[in-house]
Amino acid sequence: MYKHSSKSFCLFIFTVFSLFSTQAQVIKPMPAGEVLLNLKKLNVVGTAMYIAAHPDDENTVMLSWLAKERKVRTAYLSITRGDGGQNLIGSELGDLLGVIRTQELLAARNIDGAEQFFTRANDFGFSKNTDETLQIWGKEAVLADVVWRIRNLRPDVIICRFPPDARAGHGNHSASAALAEEAFKLSGDPSKFPEQLKYVKPWQAKRVVWNTFNFGAVSQKPTEGTFIQVEIGGYNPLLGKAYSEIAAESRSQHKSQGFGVPRTRGLRPEYFVHKAGDLAAKDVFDGIDLTWNRLKGGKEVENWINEAIKNYNPENPSTIVPSLIKAYQSVDKLEDEYWKVQKKKELENLIIACSGLYFEANPNEYSASAGEKINILATAVKRSDFNISLEKIKLVGLGKDSTFKVALGNNELQRINFSVEIPKNQALTQPFWLAEKKMGKGMYRVDEQTLIGIPEKPADLQAEFTFLIDNYPFTFTSPVIYKYTDETRGELYRTFEIRPEVTANISDKVYVFANDQAKEVEVTLKSGKSKTSGTVSLALPTGWKSNPSSIDFKLDNKYQELKVVFKVTPSSATPEGTVKAIVKTANGTYDRGILTVAYDHIPPQTLFPTAEAKVVKLDIKTKGKNIGYIVGAGDDVPMALRQIGYSVTVLTEKELNEDLSKFDAIVVGVRAYNTEERLTYYQKKLIEYVENGGNMVVQYQVNSNLQKLETGIGPYPFKLSRDRVTVEEAEVRFLKPESILLNTPNKITAKDFEGWIQERGLYFSNDWDAKYEAILSSNDPNEAPANGGLLYAKHGKGNYIFTGYAFFRQLPAGVSGAYRLFANLISAGK
Repeated sequence: MYKHSSKSFCLFIFTVFSLFSTQAQVIKPMPAGEVLLNLKKLNVVGTAMYIAAHPDDENTVMLSWLAKERKVRTAYLSITRGDGGQNLIGSELGDLLGVIRTQELLAARNIDGAEQFFTRANDFGFSKNTDETLQIWGKEAVLADVVWRIRNLRPDVIICRFPPDARAGHGNHSASAALAEEAFKLSGDPSKFPEQLKYVKPWQAKRVVWNTFNFGAVSQKPTEGTFIQVEIGGYNPLLGKAYSEIAAESRSQHKSQGFGVPRTRGLRPEYFVHKAGDLAAKDVFDGIDLTWNRLKGGKEVENWINEAIKNYNPENPSTIVPSLIKAYQSVDKLEDEYWKVQKKKELENLIIACSGLYFEANPNEYSASAGEKINILATAVKRSDFNISLEKIKLVGLGKDSTFKVALGNNELQRINFSVEIPKNQALTQPFWLAEKKMGKGMYRVDEQTLIGIPEKPADLQAEFTFLIDNYPFTFTSPVIYKYTDETRGELYRTFEIRPEVTANISDKVYVFANDQAKEVEVTLKSGKSKTSGTVSLALPTGWKSNPSSIDFKLDNKYQELKVVFKVTPSSATPEGTVKAIVKTANGTYDRGILTVAYDHIPPQTLFPTAEAKVVKLDIKTKGKNIGYIVGAGDDVPMALRQIGYSVTVLTEKELNEDLSKFDAIVVGVRAYNTEERLTYYQKKLIEYVENGGNMVVQYQVNSNLQKLETGIGPYPFKLSRDRVTVEEAEVRFLKPESILLNTPNKITAKDFEGWIQERGLYFSNDWDAKYEAILSSNDPNEAPANGGLLYAKHGKGNYIFTGYAFFRQLPAGVSGAYRLFANLISAGK
C-alpha cells in the first residue's frame, strides 16, 4: 500500500486488506473483463456482511451476486471454523479440521469475490438450541467478536443465513442469527465493548435480513413476515459466467465435506425477510446511498474513475493508469478513513494489474529456525510500456533494504539477491488461533484484539517494494513466500515457516495401560537446522517412570529425523496424566512437535503442537483376544483396542470371504454401512457368524444408503433415528442393571460415564423389535429419555449389539470408562 500516514497504515492492518490472493499469497491475475468489473466496482461505496455458523453454511450464489453484480464490498462471517464436523478426505478432526476448512473457505472466497472472517468460537459439535450453544461459547465473548467485525467492516446491510429459532435445525445455526441481531443493536453503542474503540468506531448498519433457505433446494417463498424477492441467478458477460456457476466453483472448494456441486444456470429467486432496522420496500439496499455522493469529496474521485472506465482499452490497459493515480490522489484527501483505505486498496490492485506489475520475494528454503541464515531472491517485472522504476526493496523484520533506481523495461525481469539471518526471537509460524490453549471448550484464546476474526495472520517476514509509477511513489508489500515446482501440479507456493531448532513427536496421542507392564513410547526428533545436538527426556505424572531417564542425540543435517524409544512404567497412584517430551540443546529448551496438514487443494499448513500425549492406567479386564474390525469413516477405534491388548484384524474383501469364526468379536465402525457398499453383500454372512456363536458390535450409522439392506443391519428389525444426546455430562441411567454388558468382565457404574467428550451419542434407535433389550437411557435437558443408544439381542448361539454411544470419540481420547464398557461389549458371551 502507499504509506500516506501511520494512521492509514494501522487501519490497513486492522481491516486486513491484501494485495494478494489470501490462499496463495501471490499477486492474483486480473483478466481484462475482471479489470473492467473492478473499475465499475470502484464507483460503488457500500458493504454487505453475510453471517452464518460454519464453513459451508454460506449461500455462495448470494455472495457472488453481492460482490460481482451489486459490486459492494462483501464479507462472510462464519462464527466457527468448522472444527466439530466430519472429514471426508482424511483423518484430521477437531482443530486440524478447522485448519483445513479455513483454507477451503479462503479458496472459495478467492472465487466468489467475498472476504472471509471468523470469531474465536470453537465448533464443539452438534447443538440442539441457541441457549446451549451460547452457554458453551460464552455469549459475551462471541457477541463481542461479532460486534468487533461489524465495527471493522461497517456493513450497510447484515444478512443472516438462518432464523434465530428451531427452524435453523442446529443450535449453532440459530445462535448465529441471534448474535447477528443483537450485535446489530449494540455495535453502534459506544458504551458496549469500549475496549474496541481504541481501533474502531461505533457503527450502525441499516438493517438485518434473513436470506431464507430450504435444505437441499433453492430458497422458498416465505410464508410469514415482511420480505422482498431478488433475482441472483444472472449472467455476467465480463466474466463469462452466471453467478450460480461462480457459486458452484466456490462451494466445490469445501472438499473435506464432500460438497462438490454441479454448475447451474437460469433464474434463481431468493428472499430477504426483514428482521431488524429500517424496513426495505423493494431492494435490500433501500435507503442506502451506494454512490460517491455519500462521502465529502467523493465527486472528484468519481470523475477520475469514470474517465478511466471511458478510456479503458483491454488490449492496452496501462493507458488508464494516470487516471487511476489521479483517483488515488483524490481518495487520499477523503476524511472518511474507512473508505479511504478500502478504495486505495482497490485502486492499488488495479494500478498493479493495468501496469502489468509483478513482484515477489522467495527464500531458497521453505523453512528456517531462529538464528539461521537464508537467501532471498526478490524479483520484479513490468509487462507494459508505462513509465515505472523500482526505487527500493526492504525486507521487513529482517533488517535488510536496498535503495536504487532501476527503470523497468517492458517484460525485463529484475532479480535482487539478499542474504539474511532470521532474528533469534522470531516467533514460530503456525495458525495463530491454535498458539495458546483454548478458553474452555467454547472459545479459542486470541489475546491480540487486531487478530480476532481474521482468517490468517499476515506474514511476519515481508518485502516492501517501492515503485515510482508515473512519478508517484507506491510501496507494495509482499510476504516472503516459498515457491517450488511439483512434477504433476506445476508451480506452487507455501508459507515460509519459522520452526523450532528441534521438534519432538510422540508416536501416539494416547497410551492406555491395562496392567502394570511397561510400554514403549517412541519419540521422533526432527531438526530445524543442521548440526543440532542435545538430550531428550520425558516429563511424566507423579509415580510414573521412564527407562532411560534421558537420551543423547545428534542431528547433522537439516530436516534429519531420529527415533528414540523410552519404556514407560505406569503408576496406579496417578491413573491419568500427560507425558511430555522435553528437548534441550545449547540454544534452549523445546517442547513442541511438528505436524503438517497437506492436501492438493490447499497450501501445506504446519503446526507446532505441544509434544505431549495422554497416559491412562486402567482398571480393566478383557475377555477374548482376536477382533475383526470393519473400518468406518475417520475411524481410530482399532488403534485404541490394540492399546488394551486386543489383536485387531481390519476386515477387507479378502478377510470377509474367509472363515470368520476365528474372531472373538467383529466390530463394525462408525458409518461403515453408509460408506462401504460391500457390506450389503456380506450382511448375511455376518449374521450367520452371530448365529453360530459370534459376537457382533455395530457402532453408530445413519439412515442414508441403509435402504439397500432390505433386512436391516441387525438380526431383527430396528430403526435408526436422528435422536442424539449432545450434552456429554448428561446422566446415563441403567435400564437393565443386571445385563452382562454392564457386569462382565467389568462392573460398570456411573463413574464410567465421567469425563466423556463432545457428546454422549448420536443416531440412536427409536423403534426396535421386542427381542432386543435396551440397556441404557440418557437425554439432553428438558427432553424425553432416549433409550435406543445400546441395544442387545441373543441370536442363535451368539450376541448382537448396536450402540449409538460415541465410542469413536471417547476411545481415541483415552476416556477410561468408555474403554471398560467397550471391553464388555466385545466380551459378550465369553
